[in-house]
Amino acid sequence: MELTASARGRTGARDADGMAVASFVLGLVGLLVLNIFLGPVAIVLASMALWRGTERRGRALLGLGLGVADLAVLAALVSADNTVSWTFGG
Repeated sequence: MELTASARGRTGARDADGMAVASFVLGLVGLLVLNIFLGPVAIVLASMALWRGTERRGRALLGLGLGVADLAVLAALVSADNTVSWTFGG
């Protein structure tokens, strides 16, 4: 079964929209946990979604911003206590 050009276009757009949403969610979760992994993944997914022309451009841009914020939070925490991990306790 072969997809027509219009069916391939819809699938590509839907994939790009999914990547935009995934980048937003991963960037948001990355602010709380695993920011060393989720931040770069959010940045890559958002970049790919924008490159593929997602219809959810705002969500992709938010995912990109949150991915960068994840890395900024990580850098601040590393400079505060000179370790990659962080805890809530004293």
